[in-house]
Amino acid sequence: MIVVAAALVLLGACGVPAEDRPRAVTPPPVPFPSTATAAPTAAETGAVTEMLYFASDDRLVPVIRRVDQVPAVDAQLRGLLAGPTPAERDDGLTSALPGAFTSAVVELVDGVARVTVVLTAVDTGRSDGRLAYGQIVCTLSARTDVNAVLFLEGGAPLSVPRADGSLSSGPLIAADYAVLINPR
Repeated sequence: MIVVAAALVLLGACGVPAEDRPRAVTPPPVPFPSTATAAPTAAETGAVTEMLYFASDDRLVPVIRRVDQVPAVDAQLRGLLAGPTPAERDDGLTSALPGAFTSAVVELVDGVARVTVVLTAVDTGRSDGRLAYGQIVCTLSARTDVNAVLFLEGGAPLSVPRADGSLSSGPLIAADYAVLINPR
């Protein structure tokens, strides 16, 4: 009991003492250290935002990039397929897309982004298909003109994994991957 009381007295003595009125604080005589790097790139200063989803620690992470104008749906998919920028990689972001398929193209039809993929011919041993398809679904679903995403292979619906591991050959939405999303 005495030890607890002594600890509380010591903890209460820590901190900054109270003052009766505010006082001016003089900055140090040298400049503060700057963590800024080079001037922002166009992707950091654009007039509008685009959202892309990348991977980190088996989770989907939304990334907002600044662009000059709202990209066409195919341009946004190409940006996602290109992967994270060097700065985003430095923040620990990766992409589950390399190796999942050899190519992907998208066409927007009545609010449904129809993504045609060509699967890799060899087994790459990847086990992150949920993340790969989740990256595409969440990225495209973040657009106001996309209501759902449908994957096709050779013109036929493709069964792809949802976040829970179940397969779906129908249109998917971001909610199908919500448990994987790690907000920043």
